[in-house]
Amino acid sequence: EMGTVSVGGIAPNFKAMTPDGKELSLYDLRGHIVLLDFWASWCGPCRRENVNVLKVYERFKDKGFTVVGYSMDSSEKAWLGAVEKDGIPWEQLSGISGVKMDVSKLYGVTAIPSNFLLDPAGKIIGIDLRGESLERKLEQIFEKER
Repeated sequence: EMGTVSVGGIAPNFKAMTPDGKELSLYDLRGHIVLLDFWASWCGPCRRENVNVLKVYERFKDKGFTVVGYSMDSSEKAWLGAVEKDGIPWEQLSGISGVKMDVSKLYGVTAIPSNFLLDPAGKIIGIDLRGESLERKLEQIFEKER
């Protein structure tokens, strides 16, 4: 079953809680190019990648790009501290509040950072794109639309 999470497949839906207790479903973000980003406060490479993601988020957010972070933290304080410190403006989700579904297992994520780029229909169009490769992919997508 895990094999379904691959480029060309539809990203499996899930619901999770935002820090302010709102339930967000992945499908709520349909219509956007979405980067689903698995990370944690204690993951150095993730924190460094936040800088890159923030750059492309600022560049493409008005064109229909958004990011949703899914934290693998077990401490809400550490998670939200990292969100604040890194200046992350996009939606943040986690399983901290005892959500029954383990979203990382759903996506077969065994190591972080790990991300999935989804088209407006929820199809996976990229996996583990980082730094310049993420920026180039978004350039291709948004240049094409002009």
